[in-house]
Amino acid sequence: MKDLKPVLKKITEIEDLRRVAERKVPRMFYDYVDSGSWTETTYRSNETDFDRIKLRQRVLVDMDNRSLATQMIGESVNMPVAIAPTGFTGMMWADGEIHAARAAEKFGVPFSLSTMSICSIEDIATHTSKPFWFQLYVMRDQDYMANLIQRAKDANCSALILTADLQVMGQRHKDIKNGLSAPPKPTLTNIINLMTKPQWCMNMLGTKRHSFGNIVGHAKGVEDLSSLSSWTEEQFDPRLSWDDVARIKDMWGGKLIIKGIMEPEDAIMAARSGADALVVSNHGGRQLDGALSSISALSDIVQAVHAEDSDIEVWLDSGIRSGQDVLKAISLGAKGTMIGRAFLYGLGAYGEDGVRRALEIIYKECDISMAFCGHTDINKVTDDILVKGTYENLKVGNF
Repeated sequence: MKDLKPVLKKITEIEDLRRVAERKVPRMFYDYVDSGSWTETTYRSNETDFDRIKLRQRVLVDMDNRSLATQMIGESVNMPVAIAPTGFTGMMWADGEIHAARAAEKFGVPFSLSTMSICSIEDIATHTSKPFWFQLYVMRDQDYMANLIQRAKDANCSALILTADLQVMGQRHKDIKNGLSAPPKPTLTNIINLMTKPQWCMNMLGTKRHSFGNIVGHAKGVEDLSSLSSWTEEQFDPRLSWDDVARIKDMWGGKLIIKGIMEPEDAIMAARSGADALVVSNHGGRQLDGALSSISALSDIVQAVHAEDSDIEVWLDSGIRSGQDVLKAISLGAKGTMIGRAFLYGLGAYGEDGVRRALEIIYKECDISMAFCGHTDINKVTDDILVKGTYENLKVGNF
């Protein structure tokens, strides 16, 4: 196997990994990751709104003995970052979820598996030694739902992530134009594109995992890929409401994370639900286009939760492409963050080594930037590291 160390040393930012992934991954799967809904306005603002926030540089401060170590829902982490649950991960790289989970475990950050993953819950449990988190999409088939939650229990998952913002699917134009499917449909366009991705094709030939491992063989009436497609379109439950959270929490019986909160009113409902954490997230700009960026929504949500005197942790997802983004989120009150595209670019570029490199980049950027801002402990970082006038206007409303 080729030694990637010399190559990876030249990868200095997440954007480097994105460019490599764009070259290596088939168009439909790269576009699935690197796109948003409709005009992609929210997708873009997730990144650009981070850029508006400026940091205060401090000097002649003791920068020795720095630490990014903290806790997320009581679990020790080497930095306040978790791998977010993402669908189709195993189409970015063969057995991609396994590779990403291994990289996360070795680095000391949590890994989250999506319901719509290519590798199954059992696959991840078999190939890792540390408990991981499982993300749940609520389906109409109640028997399947109960079985899915039980499988997560049997795999010793340490938390359940309830995704609240995908009762209906936002329209992503590129997925429709590309005819997104797992595996790719053998159209002339797809065949021509695949011919330009030899490493991806060779890797895929070495695995039998080409479809949705948590669904095929487990859900009734799903025998082939065509029935799977129709089943997923029909099964996402638009009736999901706050009344269902207590039922799901009771079925699960463990730590619960609610992902997809963008308004203070919903944050209060999450706090009152008994969940252990909520994730400020607009699904990476893939659902409601024209919505706020996640970082713009963060401060008001933190304030609302504090007003409730709740112990629920507030995390941030969507738009993080650097360690500085992590630092800015923490300074505005987040207790943790989740990364999706940043690790997926690494995975598509170099597999497990690429995910590790993405985590290394984010860690180093966060560590060095924290030092320049005059802090040595991530747990003590506040908005005093930010330039006034560059972040207050991100707050929305008068909550």
